[in-house]
Amino acid sequence: MPPNRYAKRYGVRTDLDRCRSAYPSRVNSPPAPALPATHRRILVIDDDPTVSEIVCRYLIAAGFTVEQAPDGLAGLRQADINRPDLVVLDRMLPGLDGIEVCGRLKATRPVAVIMLTALNGEEDRIDGLEAGADDYLAKPFSPRELVLRVQSVLRRNTPEPAAPGATVAGPFALDLAAHEVRMSGVPLVLTMREFDLLAHLIVHPHRALSREDLLKSVWGWDFGDLSTVTVHVRRLREKIEADPTRPRVLNTVWGVGYRFDPLPVDEKASPAHDLGARR
Repeated sequence: MPPNRYAKRYGVRTDLDRCRSAYPSRVNSPPAPALPATHRRILVIDDDPTVSEIVCRYLIAAGFTVEQAPDGLAGLRQADINRPDLVVLDRMLPGLDGIEVCGRLKATRPVAVIMLTALNGEEDRIDGLEAGADDYLAKPFSPRELVLRVQSVLRRNTPEPAAPGATVAGPFALDLAAHEVRMSGVPLVLTMREFDLLAHLIVHPHRALSREDLLKSVWGWDFGDLSTVTVHVRRLREKIEADPTRPRVLNTVWGVGYRFDPLPVDEKASPAHDLGARR
């Protein structure tokens, strides 16, 4: 396909076409990123497989962990399971359009959204921004510019760094040197294995982890009784959940395992033994 037709059809500028000329089958060598991405998770929702492939390749080359979804409903499902840091969202999707998807994403949890669109009128941009999009990129676009915008949006949405030695996830602060986890400033009383499990979850928030993964990562076992993980998860919930029977922080992902979703700091989560008096 000639470069001008490629750019017109897929909404990507001709710097991609030059890459296509060097690598006829696909784009294999996107440019190096300007800043390290530190494994932030990006979800690309676009029904055009070519645009999606190119965007994903550039983001992966920039150091991001990238997932794809071909439509709005699939994107919402993936976002619910994998909790991305940022969503690259096409404005014109089959079924649920990008405006509706953006609104639903923003209604469920804080997540950055960059909207892609072939509609570059002022009203279209306003619609996207009013739906909650953090940035808006009109087609045709440069994938290198998209990577820079992703980095910029993530910088704006990154909280101030914690004190040295501490890892923060929502109201949880992990201090490995002190062997301590604080929840909303209150130290949690944990057994050694409970501490190891919660520390692993704090370092890997919003990721669906199987019991096998946790058994290997936390216990160091390649195989063993998976009920060990189940029991420790139950005990941990009793210490960090307001209602352990209806968890909001350490959630079950059916058919997969567990996911640690620390509540936003502004929800003022407190240790379970403090909340028990209010139930």
